[in-house]
Amino acid sequence: MQKPRSTSTTARRYGERPSIAYLFLSPWVAGALLLTLGPMLWLLYLSFTEYDLFTAPRWVGLDNYVRMLTVDPHFWNAVWATSKFVLISVPVQLAAALGVALLIHRRSRAQGFYRSAFYAPSLLGASVSVALVWRVIFHDWIGHPDRALLALVLLAVWQFGAPMVIFLAGLQQIPQEYYDAAAVDGAGPWRSFLKITIPMLSPVIFFNLVLDTIRAFQVFTGAYVVSNGTGGPSDSTLFYTLYLYEKGFVEFKMGYASAMSWFLLVVIALITALLFRTAKGWVFYSGDES
Repeated sequence: MQKPRSTSTTARRYGERPSIAYLFLSPWVAGALLLTLGPMLWLLYLSFTEYDLFTAPRWVGLDNYVRMLTVDPHFWNAVWATSKFVLISVPVQLAAALGVALLIHRRSRAQGFYRSAFYAPSLLGASVSVALVWRVIFHDWIGHPDRALLALVLLAVWQFGAPMVIFLAGLQQIPQEYYDAAAVDGAGPWRSFLKITIPMLSPVIFFNLVLDTIRAFQVFTGAYVVSNGTGGPSDSTLFYTLYLYEKGFVEFKMGYASAMSWFLLVVIALITALLFRTAKGWVFYSGDES
């Protein structure tokens, strides 16, 4: 009777060929180096230069960062407008997405139709045409400094389809037995929501929170179209990306815009790290023993 070949013998016979794996990975590696890491490093270099897209970059050291943080008043107006937008739009959008997901989850027969209907605005919301319609509808608000930002918040909240679909997928993973046991113990809908739905859904809430926060910091199209590219009135809609666009592609101060880009990257990275650190106290995973 022939003895079965050992794993090591089979490996030596056919040989381990890591070069094949590297071959299949090479397109991704090339794309990451040429289209992501390379431009990021070039942008970092430009942030220390004075560059207008037409002449060679001239090294100025930290001048762009110093001017950005200490001299330019519009920079801090952009930071303030963007911060208010993020702090208002992200919680409201997540609340709307979760609320609609809970309603759809209970309507199993027409769930596919409702899911598609509510997801459609997420596909259209970032388009220029919708922003133009929004500018016409909220014309009175856009002309008022205290209300213009709210119009953009509503535009962002209207696009709650993507987090809603993710919430819906998370709700479908919660066992019905938990709710049945809670009902036997006398727990009502609100108590079941707080004690079962929220803890079991906390990883999905965290996932949506991180993605929506990063996305909110990068909002551009709505602010540009609604304010006609000015960020007005009184810089109330001067979002960070809009001001970055003005510096880089209107005033051709590409070195200054590069410094703004890296500042935004660092801020988003710090906020994301903070969210991950605080998640240990409120995100519950089913495999946790605590």
